[in-house]
Amino acid sequence: MKAAPDPRAVRDASLDELERLGLPLPPPSFPLVWEPGDGIELRPVAELEARAAVLHVVVACCFGFPTEAAMSWLLNSKIVDWVTPPEWQFVAGDVGDHRSFVLHHDAVFALAWLLGLSRHLDPTAPPEPQMMTRMPDLPGNELFNDWRSRVLPAPRDAVDAAVLLDLYYCLDWAFQEAERTGAPLPGEVDSNAIGQRRWALEWAVIFTGPYHEGPPEWEEVDLSV
Repeated sequence: MKAAPDPRAVRDASLDELERLGLPLPPPSFPLVWEPGDGIELRPVAELEARAAVLHVVVACCFGFPTEAAMSWLLNSKIVDWVTPPEWQFVAGDVGDHRSFVLHHDAVFALAWLLGLSRHLDPTAPPEPQMMTRMPDLPGNELFNDWRSRVLPAPRDAVDAAVLLDLYYCLDWAFQEAERTGAPLPGEVDSNAIGQRRWALEWAVIFTGPYHEGPPEWEEVDLSV
């Protein structure tokens, strides 16, 4: 655990980036993500890897990866405990909103960035095409531990992750506002992609302090504010 950076200075930098991108700015009352004096850390690498791998399987099922193969991979990789109930219902029985699960591709992108498997998390650009080669080879039945040994993650510093989280917190509001008013977006991604990346960052970055509860489960992350 280390000290979180000055939240106001980070917010000022985030607002400068929104201005550079030509996006609307949130109101002055828009809350900070953390407070002065809070502590910060990333979830353990194994947890980041497990969440990325599960979402990778979920997205693969959206594009035709067979149900039996997906369930077998999760069981043989011993990460079934990391699958949330909605994810399991989708993988095992194709129950749920197919479109919402497809969007998790951008959450995987953010987790890959946190693990050092992606070079950037540019809010104007889609995921790197080569990102898929850095995820488990599901058709080749590359199990979870084999994948971990192959990619050798180099996780980002927690402070860098928090700075990006604040930016994506502001971007989430700005992209939705731009779409609501018909203003142009600055690149090739929309508010859905921004929201997915924020979801991953919100889950991965853990703050401690008087205004923070324990870290949320994946399905408990609150993106309403």
